[in-house]
Amino acid sequence: MARDDAAGEGGEVRADRIARLRLIRTPGVGPVSYAQLLARFGTPADALAAIPDLARRGGGKPPVLPSLDAIEREVVAVERAGARYLFLGLPGYPAALAAIPSAPPALIVRGRRALAERPVIGMVGARNASASACRFARGLAAELGARGVTVASGLARGIDTAAHQGSLESGTIAVIAGGIDIAYPPENAGLQEEIATRGLLIAEQPPGTEPRARHFPYRNRIIAGLAQAVVVVEAAPKSGSLITARQAAEFGREVLAVPGSPLDPRAQGCNQLIREGAALIQTADDVLEALAPIDPRAALADPGAGGYGAPRISADADKGDRRVVLALLGPVPVPVDELVRQSALPPAIVQTVLLELELAGRLQRHAGGQVSLT
Repeated sequence: MARDDAAGEGGEVRADRIARLRLIRTPGVGPVSYAQLLARFGTPADALAAIPDLARRGGGKPPVLPSLDAIEREVVAVERAGARYLFLGLPGYPAALAAIPSAPPALIVRGRRALAERPVIGMVGARNASASACRFARGLAAELGARGVTVASGLARGIDTAAHQGSLESGTIAVIAGGIDIAYPPENAGLQEEIATRGLLIAEQPPGTEPRARHFPYRNRIIAGLAQAVVVVEAAPKSGSLITARQAAEFGREVLAVPGSPLDPRAQGCNQLIREGAALIQTADDVLEALAPIDPRAALADPGAGGYGAPRISADADKGDRRVVLALLGPVPVPVDELVRQSALPPAIVQTVLLELELAGRLQRHAGGQVSLT
């Protein structure tokens, strides 16, 4: 909600977006709980008012809601960085990303937003990539860009850097793990600024946030969500690149891998993906053949899209319901669907109990729709 975003808007719209930011920055509110709160209470202001009572029902202290001053300071920092907000469910938010279950409630962006509406290919790989792999990634990205495809990556060392360099001329998307004003890794500060000017720079974290290990999986799911397909070029078996590939598969995106020598540990992850069913690719033509259209209309009917058009959901749980769900939870992550099956409770009741526990600081959400007690 930088100046250009708020120009010509009334106080009601600005108040709505400030309330959205307060809800997003509330401890215990993640992408899933944000969507559930809006679906149930209709507006961010009403959701904020309901949080203390929900947290008490979950058996914990209500989280401290961000102050208006704190949110205003964040907005000013975004403006000073030359960036703006894109809110889930409001115009301008990338349609493909809005369709994933864990879509970020807000993005902070600099640059050419239209790049996210073209066909997007994610390209990821090893930080310590070989010279030949970097050369291949750079050339592949350049050819894809010349053929009207936007290449998205994470601005890390190695393959990510090569992908951005190859597609900078045609327009590239960099999704970063920290704040929009933080350059990481430091040696890519110049490239990051170039992308913000000539391409599109995307951050989920507030300005001033230094990237931490826990931020990178969140960044990866944005790359996978934006893309119609993800190409992996060199990756170790337990690397972040393979996490991105698995997230892409969960989102219904194509997973593509470049084969490598079995003697090179950096190629083992790609070769493993191919054994598991990923498409083997060697040229830009191979990548383009794998592109399938993502229908953004799927997000429009989804209450998780964060709009106000969805009907309000009323599902109050009683003490007995909470006891049943709590008895099924533990420190080991379990799928929410399994909780519904074993509890024999309506899905809305189970989701309500989980929401209360999360706001109380007693529940952690994991990838693949799994939850555990903290």
